[in-house]
Amino acid sequence: MSQVARVSAQAKLNLLLRVLAREASGYHSIESVFTRIELADKVAVRVASGRSLDCSGRAIPPDGLGPVEKNLAYRAAVAYTEATGWPNGFAIEVEKHIPVGGGLGGGSADAGAVLRALDALAPNPLGHRLIELATPLGADVPFMTIESPMALAWGRGERLLPLRPLDSRGVILVIPPFAVSTPDAYGWLSADRGTYMPTGMVLAPESLATWEAVAAIATNDFEGPVGARHELITSLVDHFRSNWDQVFMAMMSGSGSTVFGLLEPGHRIGGAEVAGELGCKTILSRTSERVRPVEVGD
Repeated sequence: MSQVARVSAQAKLNLLLRVLAREASGYHSIESVFTRIELADKVAVRVASGRSLDCSGRAIPPDGLGPVEKNLAYRAAVAYTEATGWPNGFAIEVEKHIPVGGGLGGGSADAGAVLRALDALAPNPLGHRLIELATPLGADVPFMTIESPMALAWGRGERLLPLRPLDSRGVILVIPPFAVSTPDAYGWLSADRGTYMPTGMVLAPESLATWEAVAAIATNDFEGPVGARHELITSLVDHFRSNWDQVFMAMMSGSGSTVFGLLEPGHRIGGAEVAGELGCKTILSRTSERVRPVEVGD
C-alpha cells in the first residue's frame, strides 16, 4: 500500500483586508494580514491509480459541496500533477470542520494542505515553488502553503511576508445561518464604490509586532457592503464591540459571513453563552503560533 500524507488544514482570519483597484484582467489586488487558527479540516492524500476526492464531516452543507472537479482540493491536486508530471493519480479524503462560505478559508486551506501533502510525498519536491501553483486557485491559497502562521500579503495573495506569530489568543467565531459567495461580495463592493481610487497604506513588519498594533489598523473592506445586504453581520459586529469588554477586536473575516471576536488575555467565554445571546452558531478556537506539519506514514 502506498504512503499517505496527513495534515490539519487550518482555517484563517483576516486581521486586515483591503481590496485595491481592479486590474485589467478582472482580478482585484489585495492587502491583507493573515493568521491561522486552530480550527482545521483533516486532509489525507495518497498516490493512487485514479483520481478521487471523498468529503465527510459536520461542516458539509445540506446541499453538498458541488461538483468534485470544481473543488479546490481536487483542483490543487490536478495543478500539481500537471506542473510536475507526478503522480498519475491521487486519492484525497477531507473531513470538514471549517464552515463553508464563512470567510475562514476552508476550501483554500484544503487546497494548500493538498499541495503540501503531495510535496511531502513527491520524489522531487517543489518547496517554495508551491506558491506558483497556489496563486491561480485563489487569493487565500498561497498563504495556506507556507510554514508561517501569520503573514502580510499583497497582490493576488502571492506576495507574502512571513511575520513573527503573536501570542495565542482565544477567538469566538460566530457563524450566521447563511453563507456569502465571494464573487457576490466583490460585486457588492464594486457597486458601492463606483470609481475607486485607493489610498496608500504601507505596513512594515514592526508595525504588526503586537496585538494592540494589529487592532489599531484592523479593517475589512468587505464588511460594509456585505453588512448592507446582510444586516445580521453588522449587528453581530456592533454587539461584540458594545457588549463584550473581554473582546479587544471584532470584525468580519474575509468576504463573510463569519464574525469573530479576539479575547483579551486570560478571558474565557462559553460557547453556549455567546450562542444564546447572539442567536447564531458559535465555535471557540484560538489563534495559532505554528503551522501543523504534514505527517507521512503507511
